[in-house]
Amino acid sequence: MRIAVDVMGGDHGCGVVIDGAKKALLADEKITALYLVGDKVQIHAALPDGGFRDHRVRVVHASEVITMAEEPATAVRRKRDASIVRAMELVRDQKADAVVSAGNTGGIFASASFKLKRIEGVRRGGIAAVIPTAQQEFVLLDSGANVECKPIDLAHFAIMGSVYSKEILGRANPRVGVLSIGTEANKGNELTLGAYELCRKLPINFIGNVEGHDLFENHVDVVICDGFVGNIVLKTCESLATAMFSLLKHELTVSTRRKLGAILAKYAFRAIKKRMDPESFGGAPMLGFNGSVMKVHGSARERAISIAIHVAACNIQNQVNASISREIASAKEVLLAAENSGSVTEPA
Repeated sequence: MRIAVDVMGGDHGCGVVIDGAKKALLADEKITALYLVGDKVQIHAALPDGGFRDHRVRVVHASEVITMAEEPATAVRRKRDASIVRAMELVRDQKADAVVSAGNTGGIFASASFKLKRIEGVRRGGIAAVIPTAQQEFVLLDSGANVECKPIDLAHFAIMGSVYSKEILGRANPRVGVLSIGTEANKGNELTLGAYELCRKLPINFIGNVEGHDLFENHVDVVICDGFVGNIVLKTCESLATAMFSLLKHELTVSTRRKLGAILAKYAFRAIKKRMDPESFGGAPMLGFNGSVMKVHGSARERAISIAIHVAACNIQNQVNASISREIASAKEVLLAAENSGSVTEPA
């Protein structure tokens, strides 16, 4: 298992990313090589500070960085020596199996599209965000990569999300649903109606449409939608969780009696905070490419970087891409026949 880490993309400098890589290597002996991709001067300056000495580490110099403010596709074409581009090239050239980066999301997605290409049969790659609930997690796909999609894209997301949920999250028979405005088959817009018709013909556990209130009731394991809707759902969930903790903290400190109650319940609050912590999932995989790609939040610290590398290693070990390729290939004729038939229910 060989992993390339873009050490230049995060908000806290390459030292934090390198410390996260160190934690990952110490925890996982199955990783055979780890490439630190970025400015070699900064990397070597950061290495002694972390006491990082491991024969599996390789430093790959890259003189440029794609910033958060740049237009992704243009930057990838113009900055050929950018750290994320060099990391993707290691996978393309079969020197590495996966890429982990906390950089510009669009830049990561564009460089994966240009350098790795998509798995045969997949029209659009997607970002699979893992979102915790009271009982377990669900996968939201696409959570921001594709603003505009066709029904067949959502069908591909359904297949990819089902494979990921099964292989990485351990769901034996993942329940897959289309995010819509009603559970009835004839509810939604042209995109969701078309996706419904395609998904019900796939060899997956398709449960039909799901609504927003179903997401946190353990009704579904994989939620599919276009990236515009998915990103709104993701950001809303993140901000709501932050707001709820802020409100709870305020209410528990308004009186001495409540403060005493908070002390008694502190372990429960810690458990909830730990479960809702986005860093516990490391990052979000970008599915559909010829190579494993993990996107980590720009503000991620060492723990999230380490977990993201671990998840990337799990993707390699469980051959997630090979499974996706097989499932897409087996569903190709069904999807094409259904798409060409034009049998899409009119919106209600």
